[in-house]
Amino acid sequence: MKKTAMVLAVATLGLMGNEALAQQQSPWLVRAHAVYLDPADKSESIAGVGASDRLHVESRTIPGVDVSYFFTPHLAAELSLTYSQKHDVKLDGTKIGSFKHLPLTLMLQYHFAPKATLDPYLGVGVNYTRISSVKLLGGSADLENDSWGGALQAGVDYKIDKNWSLNFDIKKVQIRSDGYIGGAKFSQIKIDPLLIGVGVGYRF
Repeated sequence: MKKTAMVLAVATLGLMGNEALAQQQSPWLVRAHAVYLDPADKSESIAGVGASDRLHVESRTIPGVDVSYFFTPHLAAELSLTYSQKHDVKLDGTKIGSFKHLPLTLMLQYHFAPKATLDPYLGVGVNYTRISSVKLLGGSADLENDSWGGALQAGVDYKIDKNWSLNFDIKKVQIRSDGYIGGAKFSQIKIDPLLIGVGVGYRF
């Protein structure tokens, strides 16, 4: 009888464990954002012109998608991406051309209250940006194509139900590119944008 009771108890616990696992949320979370990109505009002064002259990269609002995977309820990895974005570049208020950039940011996040309605989180990671379609100074200037830099993040999820949530997110990303004329460096564009995103998320 004792052995039978033990077997039944173990079987019951096993079934309960399997049921609990089946009821757990998927580790995948996808968010869609409207993101305001505000460049820092800390470019070096152009060689041969006044120190007050700076390259200015326009601010704009862009779409964004985040895909997160939760290793534990508190620890997640997030990949943020968008499609290639075009930016105008100005020198002392005068447009001198444009370029496109395609940023990818990978973050490691810590979620402070994964079971609460409000779940704040912090993240740290790395950004890779591909720069293309450079048209500066009538084609006489070019930009370095690749940028690697650090990224910091703070945000909060407001859970509507077990699947849907609203999200507010801020990232500070390092994006920099050297500018060249005839093979000689004339400036370094320090975009280093602040990204402010508002969006909706779905937990599978």
